[in-house]
Amino acid sequence: MVQISNDTAHQTVITTFDTTPGTCQDLLDELQAAFSGFISRQPGFIAAALHVNDAQTRVANYSQWNRREDFQAMLRTDEMRERNRRIAALCKTFEPVMYEVAHTY
Repeated sequence: MVQISNDTAHQTVITTFDTTPGTCQDLLDELQAAFSGFISRQPGFIAAALHVNDAQTRVANYSQWNRREDFQAMLRTDEMRERNRRIAALCKTFEPVMYEVAHTY
């Protein structure tokens, strides 16, 4: 089991997606396909989780990588660039942001 810890050099990425109830499930399906078929097999990938709010207007993704360069390399692949175009068509906006764990409780 992956554990969130602030004493690691891992890179945390939190991506938020603005969507609509009409496209939320399609977006989740596309994200699940991306993680199971491609992202989770990339060098440096540790783990990820998808979250959706009750109104189905926001999706959040939490992922961990060994290094920020691993995440960036995955984003630059032709396959991920194509997948991101499909993902972008299913949401209003999405934004991946890199974080370091400051504290855990």
